[in-house]
Amino acid sequence: MRDPSPPLDSRGDPPAASQRLALIDALRGAALAGVLLVNLGGFSLYYFLDPAQRAALPTARVDAWLAMAVQLLVQDKAITLFSLLFGVGIALQAGRARAQGLGDGPLVRRLLVLLAIGLLHAHLLWWGDILTFYAVAGLLLLALRRLPDRALLAAGLGLALFTPLLAPIAYRLLPADLADEATMHALAVAAFSSPDPGVALRGNLAYAHWNWMALWSIFPFVLARLMIGDWIGRRGLLQDPAAHRRLLRWVCLVGVPLGLAGGIALETIEAAGRTAAVLEAGRAAEFGLRTLRRLVPLAQGLGYAAGFALLFLRPGWDRRLAWLAPVGRMALTHYLAQSALGVALFYGVGLGLGPGGGLPLRFAAWAGIFAAQVAFSHAWLARFRLGPAEWLWRSLAAGHALPLRRAATAPL
Repeated sequence: MRDPSPPLDSRGDPPAASQRLALIDALRGAALAGVLLVNLGGFSLYYFLDPAQRAALPTARVDAWLAMAVQLLVQDKAITLFSLLFGVGIALQAGRARAQGLGDGPLVRRLLVLLAIGLLHAHLLWWGDILTFYAVAGLLLLALRRLPDRALLAAGLGLALFTPLLAPIAYRLLPADLADEATMHALAVAAFSSPDPGVALRGNLAYAHWNWMALWSIFPFVLARLMIGDWIGRRGLLQDPAAHRRLLRWVCLVGVPLGLAGGIALETIEAAGRTAAVLEAGRAAEFGLRTLRRLVPLAQGLGYAAGFALLFLRPGWDRRLAWLAPVGRMALTHYLAQSALGVALFYGVGLGLGPGGGLPLRFAAWAGIFAAQVAFSHAWLARFRLGPAEWLWRSLAAGHALPLRRAATAPL
């Protein structure tokens, strides 16, 4: 995910309405919709099923097509957008702090509070938390912000594309007795299907800790996108898209087709059962395939962001897309609420819907949840300055309760 709420000033207070960047808020709202759709794969337990179990579902034929659409259009692309926007948010907040003569202290406190929220979320509710990674990567990014713009962009791109080079180091650090994926997936299904809250909580703890080690590449994935997002924020690409129309058009026209073509190639190799053969064909083939896997979501995510910005510049489209902006302004609240709703709908401790409904049920839940969150965002921000979770986050970071209720005459 990205910075789950828009930047406030460096004292921790909300910016004036005239300072809001509607494009960034709306893009964050759109990215939140994609993250929900992807995360529902975990909430619904469909993610943990093996191919035979998925094929046995009554919706298997439809699932195959819908899963392909999610994989090609949304998987890893939505989280790329969130991460880029988190980096943009850090650039904006750091720039505001510098203009006010403040150091990194307010931003460090904000990230530390976010880390605490992420750890609680990961341990008590959902193993798939991304806030913890954002907080840690954000703190590391502050140490890298002295890099010149070009060096920051080059380092971010290099880390994003060539993460496989870190694999030998990572594998040496992993425990020798780390459980395999099939074992952990079976344990997860059993735990999350149980109506016993204690069983579900213990299963969540075990899977979260295993996930952090087994999927070690999530951290460089996030850090690289934060670095690229910081560069985007420094250059003002989303703050003033009209001034960068030519670059944005190039990124969109190259990034989206490149990502789609690469994604189709990867799915074709997988469908033909050739993935293992390519990985074993030699170091060059293995490195190429693993690098392509990292190029696809980055190129496509950047292309989506650029295309959204260009569309926002078209007459009338700014108003059409701006209905997503309140969702983006309350993204931390909605991200946490999505976890609670996902558990309540699909886990055994809730309604226990599980994976039996396949992807049609997952899409129905996605449409219902996100529509409700859009409506709630508009109603809430008509009366309050910040979302509930955003208010708590900012107040804890500032060390005092921030004003929440909106003045009667204040504009949205």
